[in-house]
Amino acid sequence: MRISRVQPDGLHATPGYHHVTIVEEGRTAHLAGQCPLDASGALVGADDPLAQADQVAANALVALAAVGAAPQDVVRSVVYVASADRAVLSAVWHRLNTGPVAEAFTTASTLLGVTVLGFAGQLVEVDLTTALPD
Repeated sequence: MRISRVQPDGLHATPGYHHVTIVEEGRTAHLAGQCPLDASGALVGADDPLAQADQVAANALVALAAVGAAPQDVVRSVVYVASADRAVLSAVWHRLNTGPVAEAFTTASTLLGVTVLGFAGQLVEVDLTTALPD
């Protein structure tokens, strides 16, 4: 499997992600949005977006491993943060980009501030698409 990441001339510089990701061959897996829930389904980090980012990262690692993939195999990420405060969005982005799944966010990525997420008290969710290793 070969993954290429491209920063096209004429587009703005990014804080670590790439504008374009190309998977040359192979299969992909589309992971459901990873939520800040522990294995029993309990919310982790109520009112703490950074604790929730940590749980989401841990869950993403489990989901990636289940399909034989790792963070460097991710080809698209979308990060949802239930906040209109850019400082909160930035803090979550920074936490994810310095944690155990950081390589997942060097690819084509989107960070969104949203009004509400699916679970009561949920502040963070991450949606990943990964190329599957041969």
